[in-house]
Amino acid sequence: MNIPKELRYSDEHEWVKEEGERVRIGITEFAQDELGDIVFVELPEVGDEVTANEPFGSVESVKTVSELYSPLSGKVLEVNTELDDNPEFVNESPYEKAWMIVIEPSDKSEMDKLMTAEKYAEMTSEE
Repeated sequence: MNIPKELRYSDEHEWVKEEGERVRIGITEFAQDELGDIVFVELPEVGDEVTANEPFGSVESVKTVSELYSPLSGKVLEVNTELDDNPEFVNESPYEKAWMIVIEPSDKSEMDKLMTAEKYAEMTSEE
């Protein structure tokens, strides 16, 4: 399983990539594999506020609908509108093409609560 070392991870299987003052968020390869074929992605609007550990959207697969939980609090700066027409990107490229939102974190210290790639690998190996 692909778990990029430069990213941080949440208990809810979201990944976070720091990009200066902004962070990019998506779901992990483990999460998309568990969900199966993704057929629809619902994301917030640019300008919306997201709260750490609260839902910010959902993904629908052929098996189920799952909420997406924000790993950090902040303001949505970008939304990946490509996923409207190409939800399969979540299965094909969870770390590149299928990023979901970019936010400006309101509290950078929340990053400290996220897991390293090593810790995330340990957690997923137990599931």
